Amino acid sequence: MKLGPLSIAAPFCQAGLAGYSDRAMRLVARGHGCPYAVTEALLDIIMLNGGMGLKRSIDISDDDHPVAGQIMGSEPDELARAAVILATAGYDVIDLNFACPVKKIKAKARGGHMLSDTPRALEILKTVRDRLPANIPTTVSMRRAYDDSAEAAERFEILADAAFENGYAAVRVHGRTVEQKYQGRSRWDILKRIKERYPNRLILGSGDVFTAQDAVRMLRETGVDMVWIARGAIGNPWIFNHARLLLANPNAELIAPTIFEQREALAEHFAIAMQIHGEPLAGRRMRKMGIKYSRFHPQGDLTKKAFIEVHSLRDWTKVLDQWYRTDGPGVWPGPTAADEVNEDACETAV
Repeated sequence: MKLGPLSIAAPFCQAGLAGYSDRAMRLVARGHGCPYAVTEALLDIIMLNGGMGLKRSIDISDDDHPVAGQIMGSEPDELARAAVILATAGYDVIDLNFACPVKKIKAKARGGHMLSDTPRALEILKTVRDRLPANIPTTVSMRRAYDDSAEAAERFEILADAAFENGYAAVRVHGRTVEQKYQGRSRWDILKRIKERYPNRLILGSGDVFTAQDAVRMLRETGVDMVWIARGAIGNPWIFNHARLLLANPNAELIAPTIFEQREALAEHFAIAMQIHGEPLAGRRMRKMGIKYSRFHPQGDLTKKAFIEVHSLRDWTKVLDQWYRTDGPGVWPGPTAADEVNEDACETAV
């Protein structure tokens, strides 16, 4: 599919998820069929202040393309300046976050707050698009509405219309409201209605995509042009190749990653995380990643406990040497395992 001038090899994306989807997670996913990825939401003011905040925000490499830099803020000029910084740094797409439902984000007039503040959101959409070069695609991430009122649904349509009128390449829609946060089911029926409203525009869908089967089913049931995968990709980089296999052949047999395949991904993930964050921070960040990977291990409960104790590369290596030293078949995670994510994290595409 085409996203502006970009060709995306398959209609799947690793979405942004604060505290998880750094360059390490993106690169491991790319090695397993991820064709497009988005950064976690970056605060415009941190980038504009320069210094270490800017250095930590810009995290891209030659093998990390195509990639969207996602920004979040409250002032049109500041967001536009931050968008230019990301475009200049080499990000292929700029995505505006009008989706994050976390209370502390909404309280500062950011993220999902935009779906309740139409004038501000309209100004941001226009200002950001006007400041960027024409060859840099822009997208906007929204939830289906701020709440379940008719007025909120109308505000969503106003913003989606404005995005396309201002030249945005796509609108990404999460199937929950902002007020709903992460509770209840994602409304795929509403995603279908939104795509029917914009048949000739790119609509990207998200919400309750935990497996490769979910990703392909969303495409077929809703008609959206691309599926964003967030929680379903944590500790599961194989989801992208599996989704591509199912898209090509609905009867394809999916095989859980073997223990050695898991070990390879775990070793690569920690090595890249350590390059980015240094060993102490990588140890803290990778604990939760290891816990997610452990779902595929036949002795998942014991492996999970071992990862909980990780603080360093030495600890990580010890877990791999103890639990991943002998190859064998992996197992599929239970149906609710993907739901266990801290709701305080700004999950941009659940």
